[in-house]
Amino acid sequence: MLVRVVKMHFEPGFIDDFKTLFSGVKSKIKASEGCEEVKLLQHESEPSIFFTISYWQSAYHLEKYRNSDLFKETWAKVKPNFAHKAEAWSLNEF
Repeated sequence: MLVRVVKMHFEPGFIDDFKTLFSGVKSKIKASEGCEEVKLLQHESEPSIFFTISYWQSAYHLEKYRNSDLFKETWAKVKPNFAHKAEAWSLNEF
């Protein structure tokens, strides 16, 4: 199992829009081949910081999603609203 953690720090004015956007695509991401789960977490004391945690059957499945139209369209809406560059980690779960 591959766990993908992405940290995103948004401009404050985009927080509500991001939550709405994510709730609209969450089920589509989870329906992607090889995706077992996807979660969104918001930092407790820094509300403009979010983490997505997704669970993939393999790196192949994650890359297939990252090359999908869904990812490209979503990322195009999200990326311009970053206050800082996103950080991402792919971790093996044992």
